Amino acid sequence: MKLRAKGIMQMQETDRKGESREMQEYFKAIEAELEKAYAVANAARQKGLDPEKKVDIPLARDMAERVNGIISAAAPSLDGNALIKRIKELEAQYGALDWRVALTIGLEVAQEKFCRFTSKKEAMEVGIRTGFTYHTLGIVSAPLEGFTELKIKKRRDGKEYVAACYAGPVRGAGGTAAAFSLLLTDYIRKNMGYSAYDADDAEIERYIVELDDYHERVTNLQYHASPEELQFLIKNIPVEIDGDPTETLEVSKNKDLPRVETNRIRGGMALVLSMLALKAPKLWKELSKWGAQFGLDDWNFLKEFLEIQKKAKAGGAATAKEESKILPNYTFISDLVAGRPVLTYPMAFGGFRLRYGRSRLSGYSAASIHPATMLVLKKYIATGTQLKLERPGKAASVTPCDTIDGPIVKLKNEDVLRLDSVEHASSLSDEIKEILFLGDILISYGDFLDRNHVLVPAGYTEEQYARELEKKTVDLFGTLDFRKMGELCDVPSDVLEGICNNKVRWVDPEISFRICASAGMPLHPRYTYYWTAINREQLAGLIRLFAEAEIIDEGIGKKSIKLILKKRKDEKRSLELIGLPHKSAPKNIVVEEPESEVLLRMFPVLQMLMSGSSQEKVAAEVNREIELVAGLEILPALKEISGIEIRDKAGTFIGARMGRPE
Repeated sequence: MKLRAKGIMQMQETDRKGESREMQEYFKAIEAELEKAYAVANAARQKGLDPEKKVDIPLARDMAERVNGIISAAAPSLDGNALIKRIKELEAQYGALDWRVALTIGLEVAQEKFCRFTSKKEAMEVGIRTGFTYHTLGIVSAPLEGFTELKIKKRRDGKEYVAACYAGPVRGAGGTAAAFSLLLTDYIRKNMGYSAYDADDAEIERYIVELDDYHERVTNLQYHASPEELQFLIKNIPVEIDGDPTETLEVSKNKDLPRVETNRIRGGMALVLSMLALKAPKLWKELSKWGAQFGLDDWNFLKEFLEIQKKAKAGGAATAKEESKILPNYTFISDLVAGRPVLTYPMAFGGFRLRYGRSRLSGYSAASIHPATMLVLKKYIATGTQLKLERPGKAASVTPCDTIDGPIVKLKNEDVLRLDSVEHASSLSDEIKEILFLGDILISYGDFLDRNHVLVPAGYTEEQYARELEKKTVDLFGTLDFRKMGELCDVPSDVLEGICNNKVRWVDPEISFRICASAGMPLHPRYTYYWTAINREQLAGLIRLFAEAEIIDEGIGKKSIKLILKKRKDEKRSLELIGLPHKSAPKNIVVEEPESEVLLRMFPVLQMLMSGSSQEKVAAEVNREIELVAGLEILPALKEISGIEIRDKAGTFIGARMGRPE
């Protein structure tokens, strides 16, 4: 009763916003101290020792007030109360931080709904700054200092168009906001009755040359767009991107153009144009949803641009068949800096295997790799190191996660091992000859969503296996009845439940094969190797090698099978490529448990050798298996041979290099 009474009292002490009395008192105390600090600062300013006699930074309690605080510096006559009220109305209509709020409030300011301006040009400038400020959360100076002015220029047919001018501080807005400012400018331009920009060939070439000069002679751009990308963008963008010269260097060619006022390099222009190319997927993601409602059909060219960009990032033109495929993206190594190593090339087999998800330490722009991977890379990659990734784009900080797959390595004695722990990796770090697989990289779905990157195929993982086991159980019994599934598969129900609850990562091969045989499940990911790393000829070579195997059962009361294979260079390499752990002797390859049992269950030719079948029957089985391999792709062929579904372990490999080591 006392607890219930106390709970009622606490509810009575809570206001309509859900804040307790203690929380309200806490914020009141902060505000009171802040007001005291402002009073002291203003009193000091009144002494006349500073350029102004009041504190410049206004107090703001929410986004609308922050926007008003910044814009009031550029347009003191603006009706701040009306502006704040209107922003809150638009947020209620579209949602806070929605791009449409910025577009609408920017246009309404330009239409002089909150004050009168001396000219139409000034009204449009303040409108652009207002929408730009909202989009940048009202916390950076880019809308005032990065966007410098709006110029009204003449088209070749005599009509007027607008040019948005930028300076270096636009960098502080961030790439997405810088690109959005062009969209905002065009929205206001169109509604205020101005024509679209009509770039000629000389101006297009000037942009291409100027971005090259800026990238090569001044500083690296975050994204250096190809000439094909820039040519298409400039030809289609409805507003001119202009700016004041920021460098003493002149462009290397295409000088003295009538509508370009300077021959010097314009840093602000270069930043915004490069960000438009980089953030085009994000812009199109938004515009494809509501662009037509806002009359922004002029920007539909972004859809075609993304196809051009896809080909450019792949290092060349793609064939019609390849256009629907995921292609390697070389952008992340195009501006490689000395001392920052390339860890793996685009989509290179054995690089970082993409795994969707997040750990306690990963999340937005923060990916995880196995700590053993950090060790085998000689600790060159540590927690907090920035990696430039092939996809989904941008960069990610590295964090450790030991519940994803670690590296597979080849030692100096040619043994192949899977490293599942830091201790194991540390004990062998000096013996590693080759890293066959770097291991997983854990990237959240949110990063792909934010970059508007298509979800690429991921390799088969324990998480997927668990969800499929749950679904299979429900399909068979109507409910998630692990007891019945356990009886069907002759597997303890607590093991099945542990798999589905992620408490049991790996199971004994015997259990995995029982689940396969009884429930029709795919082979467990732990015992699924990188079969797609080899071709038909290599798989046929392995089958021939298995046909000559010596099988030894050393178990005393417990099965312990070894496969003794002849050591042949090509077949040894095939075993390495699929990531199969094994030991190497001068003349033999030794495959031990659990890998030996997996191979024995998968390939009937080994089962026949184990049972002592005649050479004729073994030879006939070898021919049958090789014929299946010749007529099918690798995974379907393995299913026909083994009678078990084998999933693709590889999925997509992600290229990566070191970014900022700090």
